[in-house]
Amino acid sequence: MLFNDIDFDVYFKKYPDAKGYFGKYGGSYIPPELQAAMDEITEAYQTICKSRKFIAELRRIRKEFQGRPTPISHLARLSDKIGNGVQLYAKREDLNHTGAHKLNHCMGEVLLAKYMGKKKVIAETGAGQHGVALATAAAYFGLECDVYMGAVDVKKQAPNVARMKILGTRVVEVTDGLQTLKEAVDAAFTAYCKEYKDAIYCIGSVVGPHPFPMMVRDFQSVVGIEAREQFVEMTGELPDAVVACVGGGSNAMGLFSGFLDDPVDIYGVEPLGRGPKLGDHAASLTYGEEGVMHGFNSIMLKDENGEPAPVYSVASGLDYPSSGPEHAFLRDLGRVKYDVVDDDETIDAFFELSRMEGIIPAIESSHAVAYGLKLAKTMGKGSILINLSGRGDKVIDYIIEKYGIR
Repeated sequence: MLFNDIDFDVYFKKYPDAKGYFGKYGGSYIPPELQAAMDEITEAYQTICKSRKFIAELRRIRKEFQGRPTPISHLARLSDKIGNGVQLYAKREDLNHTGAHKLNHCMGEVLLAKYMGKKKVIAETGAGQHGVALATAAAYFGLECDVYMGAVDVKKQAPNVARMKILGTRVVEVTDGLQTLKEAVDAAFTAYCKEYKDAIYCIGSVVGPHPFPMMVRDFQSVVGIEAREQFVEMTGELPDAVVACVGGGSNAMGLFSGFLDDPVDIYGVEPLGRGPKLGDHAASLTYGEEGVMHGFNSIMLKDENGEPAPVYSVASGLDYPSSGPEHAFLRDLGRVKYDVVDDDETIDAFFELSRMEGIIPAIESSHAVAYGLKLAKTMGKGSILINLSGRGDKVIDYIIEKYGIR
């Protein structure tokens, strides 16, 4: 099946299907006792998302607490430096409260938990932005919060660890395996298995068992809805291309959802890290194969035993050995092109955006910036909208320690 065979006017009504599948990807591969808990979440979400009261409350929170809508900025100096007439724009999710897109789904997930009568929310985090966002939402609604984080990321993302603790969250340091995002997910999922009657596992991306890929996408779609309207108002036309980084893929699905039915080229950017050798990158959609992990079927990087392979990225939020099932589906359809940038290109883009535009981006977002710059140089004209999914305050010390000031 190709994307020309899909009617994107009704895409969001058809995908995922009732069992959580985007084509052959997605679903729910979890123990029966947990499946009952997931069914409860699905039923509650499908009820509450149609509720006028829930929608009104979420809109109020976005406006009065999160600071939405976030703006689009014209990156005029960067565009002029490229010099071929291509214009670069950024959707400024770094200006969303807590500094990234993650609060978009965390406020929705915790509002759902409160509606269901749960007392606690549990999550994993890599770069710390999901953890901070969930800690913020839990404090806002008055729920307990446990966040699991790999020991490597605890050290790399120290400012976000401090923010979570200040907000009243218990940060659980995970010392298994590579001590990064995959291990944090494993630990959080294990904890949830013991506490599912009183807690919700608030997954931090468009991954995991159904309904989370659908639910997180729906909450993040506000990014694409805003961006499309803002871009047309600003320029009088649609962008020629939109670009976002992809780890699990929540910020990307948020942006992409606003443009799937438009004549717009869509690019998802994966982390090539140190290079294409297994263990040196986390580009699952580019180098992976079909497989099941963490309760869902998608494209994943596997080792020689068929288990999730070790992965690496300079960006803590992107070092995950799989990607959201909807991304795998859109890749197979050909609607979204997935490509890679490496660490060096990413860090160069980090400094370039900082110096040229006065915006210090997250390392995750710098992958999208790097690809946007490369793409612009291949185009003779047109415009590119980059999803600036988060700000870089949290990694300044790490960047200076590892790379110095370029």
